[in-house]
Parts: sequence; structure tokens; C-alpha cells
Amino acid sequence: MRVSFDIGGTFTDLVLLDETSGRAWLGKCLTTYDDFSRAIEQGIHQVLDAGRAVPSDIDRPVTGATTLVTNALIERRGADTALITTQGFGDTLDIGREWRYDLYDQRLRLPEPLVPVGNRFEVTERLFADGSVHVPLDPDEVARIAHRLGELGVESVAVCLLHSYASPVHEEAVAKVLAEHLPGVPVTLSGHLVPVIREYERTVTTLANAYVRPVAGEHFQDIERAVGRVGIDQPLVLMQSNGGVIATPTAREYPLRLLESGPAAGAIGAAHVGRRLGLDRLIAFDMGGTTAKICIIENGEPTVHNGFEVGRVHRLKPGSGLPVTMPVVDMLEIGAGGGSIAALDALGLLKVGPHSAGSRPGPAGYGLGGDLPTVTDADIVLGYLDPDYFLGGRMPLDVEAARRAVVTHLGAAFGDDPVAAAAGVVRVVDEHMALAMQVHATERGHDPRTFTMLAFGGAAPVHAARVARTLGLRRVVIPSAAGVLSATGLLVAPPMVEASRTRRTELANWSAELAAQTYDALVTQAVSELAEPVDRVEYFVDMRYVGQGFEIEVRVEAGDGPQRYLERFAAEYERIYAVRHDYPRAEVVTWRVRVYGRFTRPEVIRTVPPADGAAAAPKTREVWFPETGPTVAPVLRMLAQPPGVTIDGPAILQLPESTAVIGPGDRAEVDEDGNLHVLIDLPSSGSSGTVA
Repeated sequence: MRVSFDIGGTFTDLVLLDETSGRAWLGKCLTTYDDFSRAIEQGIHQVLDAGRAVPSDIDRPVTGATTLVTNALIERRGADTALITTQGFGDTLDIGREWRYDLYDQRLRLPEPLVPVGNRFEVTERLFADGSVHVPLDPDEVARIAHRLGELGVESVAVCLLHSYASPVHEEAVAKVLAEHLPGVPVTLSGHLVPVIREYERTVTTLANAYVRPVAGEHFQDIERAVGRVGIDQPLVLMQSNGGVIATPTAREYPLRLLESGPAAGAIGAAHVGRRLGLDRLIAFDMGGTTAKICIIENGEPTVHNGFEVGRVHRLKPGSGLPVTMPVVDMLEIGAGGGSIAALDALGLLKVGPHSAGSRPGPAGYGLGGDLPTVTDADIVLGYLDPDYFLGGRMPLDVEAARRAVVTHLGAAFGDDPVAAAAGVVRVVDEHMALAMQVHATERGHDPRTFTMLAFGGAAPVHAARVARTLGLRRVVIPSAAGVLSATGLLVAPPMVEASRTRRTELANWSAELAAQTYDALVTQAVSELAEPVDRVEYFVDMRYVGQGFEIEVRVEAGDGPQRYLERFAAEYERIYAVRHDYPRAEVVTWRVRVYGRFTRPEVIRTVPPADGAAAAPKTREVWFPETGPTVAPVLRMLAQPPGVTIDGPAILQLPESTAVIGPGDRAEVDEDGNLHVLIDLPSSGSSGTVA
């Protein structure tokens, strides 16, 4: 048996899987911010009890995902960190890219650097761009810096020297001196973490890893202790942002690889469901308690990009965050979750998010002391959520507290009508998510109407049908494990390590020997971190036409020569930009491999419904919809429905960890695995499928 957990901003999700039968037991509990391991320990006991299993039945590594790395960067809760860089480059963090992400914003703000000027130190050294030494490093100067770092009491050090992507020799010499003078202080080298060009991005990435490294190390230790306290004698492995899992020692050294750990697990879980259903074009829509994530899945796999922005000042404006050069599942994340707080601005206009009530105090309806209205409170007021069956009945909801919060803080704009105010909150958040989904798909050259939406997370099934209707999507799939699909994705993700290095090579100067040596070195590095028998290796290059400023990733094969590289690059360039150049001069900038460990993907057939005699009992509830106003709708337990049954909307289908809302005119059908397929009742003509 296997167990997995996903620590989210509001809830911690868990799955216990019997690999022999494919049966899965699901768990969900509030995230414990004071000690994340308490929620994990509580949740593991929950799923073991549900599956009538004991800790010794777990005979595979425990797989986890966490939001700690992202939250530490966004909330600036990392270690006291110092930066050592080449003389003359201490202001790289302030200079940045030297461009404005919004030309017309007179009050444009940029994210604050992770370290102040007083914690930045420059050393006399210089490499040429080919890695040869121009100015030797002075160890005595490094020793003096180390002494100063000791006086400052820094907890972590980032070393990012110019041209370290070509050779880490000077950075390694700096690390050796620091180890002698600052024993126990972790040191992150850019030449080991991210040996690629562009000093600003490389500096930010190295610094971000150093900033979260001590905090993450303690976090992983807490998790391992929690697993041990339960009595499970298995190692811990963790999900990376690129969709592969790695061993904990590697995660401790490079915690930044876990930047989008949980969302990546959700995308992998969505792709797994899509493959089983034969759906190769999906919009994965993951809405939890804190954020909503949107990911395009084609040909059964989410796209992985080598770059991500953390802590954007403006959430939909690229360039307004900290650029991190790490392989990340390509997705858009916005502050729209069940816990997103609704408020009236200075003009009396309704705004929802990005701030969240979290798990403590949480939405007002949780009854834990929160008094601000959230999306969850609006869903309670409109009748979408059952106050007696939230989290399968383990957490009763306070309907009156939800109504009171909505009226107190939003009533002035809605005549003190709680239903009208709640409907306004839901409309704003739904249209916000629909707009984000349309922008994300369109920017990647897709018409969202040609995709199937796969909705998961605690809140997405509540809102998916309405968002799909706004966009003009005709089909929504809600998995049987929708409430904890990210934790399910952890169980079907293979071990995988990615390694890359910049080595500019114009195709006209191609050397088969150099290409083979570069790839061999990258594979050796990745295999050493993988610590698993190798199953397969995938090869990639970042290429551009000579003279261009940026490059695109191209999939290649080990035996390809320069002509094949050019053909593959031209085809990918045309796919992205709809232009095919005959220009013959192209170059490889960065070489990359993804090495996968041996892994047998388990089959997760159907989640096990909780034993509940009331599950089949008919029930109705008054629910509000824009088309009908208040109306009485049937309330059904989704996992208790037999395969093939159809349900006409309006209807509410309850899962222990989520709720699916079927709108008027929509029709839903349950498949043999317990997944719900919703056909959206769109107008036959005249629908643009766009968001106003």
C-alpha cells in the first residue's frame, strides 16, 4: 500500500492506495500552520482507519507535496541570507532586466530583493564566457567576507559569480573557504543549482534557494518525524515543480525545485485521469482554499517550462515578480480560492481576493473565529455547500455566521440582502477565473472552447460548470477523487531529475563529440541525484536564431545531428509564432536532460465511498442560481451513484472532500470509475465563448 499527502494553504489532502486492487481511501484536514506535521499525522491516521490498514501495510515510500517554499518566498519568511557575487555585480538585484512591465504605470512597483544591500558582498574574480580564468580568485578576500558573515549571523549564503554557468571552479573555491569559517551554514552555488546564462535570473534563483533552504530543511525533518511517529518505516520522497519526485536529501539541498510542488501534483493527477478517459486536450482547473490554478494538458502531459515568477506585484502582469529559472509545470495561479476574502473598495465596488482567510481563522462559516466574508461563505449562503456534510460531516458549517459576515461587510452595496451579496461574490470570482483561463489558453495559441475542463480541488467542482458556461466549454469532468486529486497525482508521478547547462554552440560549428560529452555529463549529474535505476532519458535544447535575445525549448533525440536540430527548431518556432524562417544560422544555448527512474504507475480505479446508511436517502435543498433564483434541487452522494446514471440539473452532488454543482439545463453522467461528466447547456448559436 502507498500513502501520499499534499499540504495546501487551507487543507492538507491525503490518499491511501491499495496497489493490488486500485482502491483508494481519501482524507482531508485543516492545515496546521504552527506545525505542518500535525495535519499530516492526523490525516495519515484518518486514511489508515478508513482503509482498515495499519502503518506496517505501507510498503512504498511516502510521497508528499508542500506549499512551504512558495509561501516562504511570497511572505518573506526565509532565512537571514547573504549574497556573494563578482566585483561590480552587487547591484544586479536592483538593476534587474532594465525594463518596465507596464510602460504607462507612473507608480510602477517591483518586488523587493530577498536580501538588503548590507548583505551583499563582492569578490575580486573574473572568468571569461568560455570558463577560462581572467582574474584569479583571492581566497584571503573570501575569508574576510566569511568573517563578516559570521559577525552578521547569516543563516544561509548564496554564491553567484559571473559566468559560473561555464565553470563552477571559482564558486567551488568560495564554498570551500566558507565551509572552513562558517561550519553548518548552507551554501548554494549557482554553478551547481542553475548553470545557465542571464545573471539576473541566475542570481535571483540562487538567492531564492538559499533563502528557503534552512526553513525547508526543518520542514522536511518535521514531516519525516511525523511519518515515523505514525509508525511507517518508509522514506519520504517529494514532488518537484516539473512533475517528478525526488528523494528528501536532494530536496534539502535544492528546495527551490519544490516551488510549485502541490500544483504540479494536481496537473499530473489531471493528466492521469485524462489518459484513463482518453481525453488528450484538457484544461486542468484546480481551485482550493487559497488559490486557483489553470494548466493546459495536451497529448496526456502538462507542458513544462523553464521559468516561473514568484510573488508578482501585479498577478496578471509578467515581469512584476521574482524570475526563477527552474523547470515548472506551465500554469497560471491566481488568488481565487474558497478562502479568498470579499470586500468593498473605496468606490463601493466588490473585490474578491487575492488575500485569503487560510485555515485559521478561515471563512466565517467554519466557526473558528473568522468574521470576514469569503467565497466559501457565499457558497454556503447560496445553498451550494451542505452544512452537515462538509468534509464528509466531520466539520459542520455555521450558516448564520456566513450570512452575518456577508451582510456586515458587503450588505451596503446589496441592500443588506445576503443572497444578492453572495451571488455577487460568486459571479465576480467565477468571471475572474474564466478570464484567467481564457488569457492563459489564448496566450498559448489555444481556443479554450475546444478543450474539456477537468475540475478538482475542494472548490473547483462548485464553480466549474458556471466558469465553463462563461467560456463556452461544453464538457466538464469532475473526478471521483476531485477533492484530493493533487494527492492522487503524487502516487502516479515517476522519479525524475532534470539537469541543464549553458554551452553556446552554433550549428555551423557543430561537434558531435562535444554534444555527446555535454549530454553524458548532464546524465551523470542527474543519475547521481536520482538515486534510482534509470528507466529512460529525454533530451532537450534551448535554441534561437543567431542574433535573437531569447530561445525556445526543442525536444531532440540523442543521435540527432545539426540538420535535424535545425529542422526540429524551425518546426517548433513555426508552431509558436506561426512564422517559418529560412534563415540558416541557429544556435544551441542550453542543453538539458530529464532522467526518469524505474517506476510502475499504479491504477487508481475508484475511490471507496464511506460507509454511510444515509447515502442513498433522497434529500433536497433550496439553492440559488442566476437562471432560476431560489429553487429546490436534489442533493445526492456522488460516490453512491451507480455507473451510467444521468442527473439533470439543477442538482448538487456531494463528495466527502468537495461538492459538484450542476446548473439548470446541464446534464451529468457517472462513469464506471465514479467520475462525473457534465454536459453544459450552451446556446446552439450566438455564443462567442468569450469573457466580457
